[in-house]
Amino acid sequence: MPGPFARVPGAVTDESGLRHLGNPLGEQRALAGGVAVAPLGDRAVLAVPGEDRLSWLDSLTSQALTLLVPGESTELLVLDPHGHVEHAASVLDDGETTWLITDRGDAGGLLSWLRKMRFRLRVNPRDASEEYAVIGGTPTALAALTPAAPDGVPLVWTDPWPHVSVGGYAYAAAEPHPGAERNWAEAIVSRAEEERIADAAASGGLALAGLVAVDALRIAAWRPRWANEVDDRALPHELDWLRTAVHLEKGCYRGQETVAKVHNLGHPPRRIVALQLDGSDSVLPSRGDEVLLGESAVGVITSAARHFEEGPIALAVVRRGTAVDAEFIVRTEEGEIVAAQEVIVPPEAGATANIPRLPRLGRRSG
Repeated sequence: MPGPFARVPGAVTDESGLRHLGNPLGEQRALAGGVAVAPLGDRAVLAVPGEDRLSWLDSLTSQALTLLVPGESTELLVLDPHGHVEHAASVLDDGETTWLITDRGDAGGLLSWLRKMRFRLRVNPRDASEEYAVIGGTPTALAALTPAAPDGVPLVWTDPWPHVSVGGYAYAAAEPHPGAERNWAEAIVSRAEEERIADAAASGGLALAGLVAVDALRIAAWRPRWANEVDDRALPHELDWLRTAVHLEKGCYRGQETVAKVHNLGHPPRRIVALQLDGSDSVLPSRGDEVLLGESAVGVITSAARHFEEGPIALAVVRRGTAVDAEFIVRTEEGEIVAAQEVIVPPEAGATANIPRLPRLGRRSG
């Protein structure tokens, strides 16, 4: 069912929300420049009230949350017993309730799992998506909105990426990290405020950007996302997700043994890479398209977009031992695309702490 942003002139929507308004590259510029906001219809909001909420979530997830202060932003992962990523969420607490922003496709599974793990503790997780929507943008752009504040603390989550959180660890060696240019936040707003935002956009009083623009900026920042980079084998190490979503010094949680072993004694079997794609044929790969080295498949595309400065780009997960200077071919339904690799997680990630610094590929104009 179309949401309120379907009435904005030029809006192209689907089941995930507002895709674009006819100019995705211009929307990227506006979004990055802090003059537009993006309705994140592909997000869901879970609320976890209760006196035991922080210590309970701390015991279940990869993040240290017991001492999380109201208004502080972080993120967590739920891992299986073998350390594979099952769920992911952005985290914000207001002193009474912990708020989780998740990918909409992950919300049902995460909520079901949380409810099963309550036992006798004073927690009551629920889906609050009927009451609240999520709007993304720079903190400056979001200042024009009125975020929800049911307990007095405005619900604005500031993305910690790519800074290394307390207890985290960074594998990506590029300096400066491309994510340092991305100043991203997400506001939880009431459905009434969402309607007001849609009305302002429809009358020309507020600039919007769609999900296509949001994803392009995320990919350029090497930022992993559950809906794209996670499959049933994904380890947080492979995606450089230890930097913001895992606390390596906290107590026991499911999957911790694998996290510690891979980080301290071994290497993740795969690694995420950034790809600069040949744009001469105007073809973008899809998630799951094969990445080839010669005639052999060595990985798959996880995300792809056309960036307003870098042109066609992608993220892919490839075998750990694939040479860092390898040039790939991406096989799509419309043909093959030449792809230059930019190392994010190097083959040495894990037991070897001394990761060599590698130059970034030069930025090209789109």
